[in-house]
Amino acid sequence: MNVIDHVMRTFAMMANLTDEEARATRSRLERHLAACEGTERQLAIEGIRFLRQPRPVRRRRSNLQRDDVRSGAD
Repeated sequence: MNVIDHVMRTFAMMANLTDEEARATRSRLERHLAACEGTERQLAIEGIRFLRQPRPVRRRRSNLQRDDVRSGAD
């Protein structure tokens, strides 16, 4: 399995990305990991660490949580 594919699959479980956002994220990840060295495991960890840096990403939330936020319920 390709490290980039592995990282993107893992990251997709953490963030809800549109197809365009996924392509842009994959491109950023490829550029970042091209400058890194290490085993596949080390590169995968670095890739996830890189993508989880503070950046505007739409997070997945359950419908219940979304409804609570909209209605102002605690």
